[in-house]
Amino acid sequence: MTAPVYPLRDGNSMPAIGLGTYGLNDQAGIDAVTAGIADGYRLIDTAYNYGNEEVVGEAIRRTEVDRSDLVITTKLPGRHHGFDETIASFEQSRSRLDLDWVDLYLIHWPLPRIDKFVDSWRAMISLREKGLVRSIGVSNFTSAMLSRLIDATGVIPVVNQVELHPYFPQEELRAFHDEHDIRTESWSPLGKGTELLREPVVVEIAAAHGVTPAQAVLRWHVELEAVPIPKSSDAGRRRENFDVFDFALTTEEVDAISALSRGRIWAGDPDTHEEF
Repeated sequence: MTAPVYPLRDGNSMPAIGLGTYGLNDQAGIDAVTAGIADGYRLIDTAYNYGNEEVVGEAIRRTEVDRSDLVITTKLPGRHHGFDETIASFEQSRSRLDLDWVDLYLIHWPLPRIDKFVDSWRAMISLREKGLVRSIGVSNFTSAMLSRLIDATGVIPVVNQVELHPYFPQEELRAFHDEHDIRTESWSPLGKGTELLREPVVVEIAAAHGVTPAQAVLRWHVELEAVPIPKSSDAGRRRENFDVFDFALTTEEVDAISALSRGRIWAGDPDTHEEF
């Protein structure tokens, strides 16, 4: 079983769900990513700052799935913003992943105080033109920051990966994405560390469909046409997270889950957050 795919504005595509790898390290991480690919995940999300690109690369080597069927994402760290720095950082990531190309390369955080994300974006455009990256995008960008990239270069990111879950549905940003054909990708899609999966409305909707609360919330992302990237080192939960394509939520159920909105649960305001 594999997930449905969405077309991207650059002619490439990405699966409707991905496997997050933050915290998946060492042999346990290799085993988890390898098993995730065997379970059907084709979108694998890592980052320079996760410190596990070698782990993801080893899992890719071990899988029997054809490389061209995988969508491997990694991200530029804040300390490497700038044109030349971005090129060098990418080559470090590509070497650790041991890949001929990276499918999706993202600017991890905008760092507006440093004000070099446009330079990094120009470098990423160059990497794409050289065929080293298939698709380029960003993470944690606001609509104003996206507009700045577009105005400066004429190149629209294909993806913006942002904090998105029922407590923080990001309606205005998603509307901007829709207007510019940018695919929304959801990090922390299950609101880890909160009571989200115990919310009565989530529990009730899950029970009505004979699924778990986590499956109901992940299906909510699917209904929004956002791409969730849940992470789990537990094999059962990982398979459960993937199994969200044989039921659907009604518009009323989607709205009821969205009504849980209360704001960010992580201190990650892109206008001020800095991660180097």
